[in-house]
Amino acid sequence: MESQQVSFRVAKDDLAHAVTWVARSLPNRVTQPVLRAIVITADDNGLEFAGFDYEVSTKVRISAEVIEPGRIAVAGKLIAEITNTLPNKPVEISLDGSKVELRCGSSRFELPQIPLDDYPQLPTLPEVTGSIDPQLFTRATTQVASAAGKDDTLPMLTGVNMEITGRRLRLVATDRFRLAVRNLEWKPVSESITAKLLIPAKTLLENARSVDPHLTDPVELAVGTGDEVGADGLFGVHAENRETTTRLLDAEFPNIQPLLPKVHNAIATVEIAPLQEAIRRVSLVTERNSQIRMRFTAEELTLSAGGSDAGHAEETLPCAFRGRDEMVIAFNPAYLKDGLSVIDTDRVVFGFVESSRPAILLPEPEELPEQTEDGTYATPDTDFLYLLMPVRLPG
Repeated sequence: MESQQVSFRVAKDDLAHAVTWVARSLPNRVTQPVLRAIVITADDNGLEFAGFDYEVSTKVRISAEVIEPGRIAVAGKLIAEITNTLPNKPVEISLDGSKVELRCGSSRFELPQIPLDDYPQLPTLPEVTGSIDPQLFTRATTQVASAAGKDDTLPMLTGVNMEITGRRLRLVATDRFRLAVRNLEWKPVSESITAKLLIPAKTLLENARSVDPHLTDPVELAVGTGDEVGADGLFGVHAENRETTTRLLDAEFPNIQPLLPKVHNAIATVEIAPLQEAIRRVSLVTERNSQIRMRFTAEELTLSAGGSDAGHAEETLPCAFRGRDEMVIAFNPAYLKDGLSVIDTDRVVFGFVESSRPAILLPEPEELPEQTEDGTYATPDTDFLYLLMPVRLPG
């Protein structure tokens, strides 16, 4: 229930971090004005800040000096902008009639209070399903989420598919032009747990990126336990003093297994940093990010692009290429750069079947596969794989 006498004092940085984090998940356009709100609850345990738009809920708790407990709501993005500009002094917030007054040093703001009569009830975090190292959670999600689609008319492609099999997690995303797969381990509450969940990629990525990089405590993933895994239709994340829920996508993720080549007719390894720089330069003459051509020979990789009114660019890099005399293939440069940016080794391994078939990008393993009797190379055993559709070569 809303209080008419809310009053508290809080450290500026603590307030700024809390409201900025909650405000990031609030929608820019709302059908109901009340959904613009950050709800602030002041009680004996400090302050709780919450936001909810029927899809994503966020909640964070911080310590504060609570003078008068109660519950108020203000425009979330506005209070976030204000607090980020305040001097580094304690912030005092109180309710004065229908106005929320904010004081910090010589600064004073009056904000309209948003009535909470129509504010929806926040969902409850499902039971914790397991925990994961925070840095691993952030990195694995970042590696996969960039490959997810952004077309809402194909909702099954806008998510990250999470497969849970005991201690193993598998994250997969695809937009039909590229595909990313990441295998990792976590600590489930039960070794027998199995589940398939389709989580909105945008929200999952925001969750992962907002995890404190210095956090040492595990991140808890919450989708229920036993027979109730996924039953609430919610995916929850609890990290330190923050928790979020997001509604799972009600769609069938495509079977990607047939897309993953088991053997390759040729493989190449290239140092990633010089390759990224060369792609950046050569792609300056591509028209509408159309394509960048790659010609692999035994010891050289030649990148080229353009050839019409935009001009032509070409650059040669050292590489190690095995399996045939040469391979010419073309890719969308943005998709190629995305894949290279999430590979953690100094060198990337390319695996090719044909110039018209998808290629794979992998972190360089300790040992490359040897050529088999039939002249092919097996896919190296790796935790991460990025598959990329080629662009059709002209003529």
